[in-house]
Amino acid sequence: MKTKSLPALRKRAKFWFNKFIRLRDTDENGYGTCISSGQPLKYGTETCQAGHYFPGTVSALEFNEDNVNLQGKSDNYFRAGNQLEYRRHLINKIGIDRVEKIELIAAQSKRVTVKRSKFLFIDIIETYKVKCKELGKIKNFKI
Repeated sequence: MKTKSLPALRKRAKFWFNKFIRLRDTDENGYGTCISSGQPLKYGTETCQAGHYFPGTVSALEFNEDNVNLQGKSDNYFRAGNQLEYRRHLINKIGIDRVEKIELIAAQSKRVTVKRSKFLFIDIIETYKVKCKELGKIKNFKI
């Protein structure tokens, strides 16, 4: 992996991280609900996505588990994340303190550039591969 480019490693890290989010937020039958609209979603379908409260362009939060949750494609793409409902449901899920912490990180990240390295992305890849395999065993999903 050390020979891969930074963009290639980032893409692979996003793949494993997003897979983890979809696994985490679905039950043992592969069903979950959209964080924004509450619509039912099925793991492994095109409509079942990992949606960011703050977008991936806020690099400090791109791989933050509180910032990314199961979201339907209709909300994620066509309603710009449906942020008002996302926030309301996120508060119910993780609490106002953790939501405000995410918002603080996002505000501070506008003034600070986050330097990313190949080693960071390799660590994310390896961490979330393991987490996905563990969840796959628990939920009887083929990973």
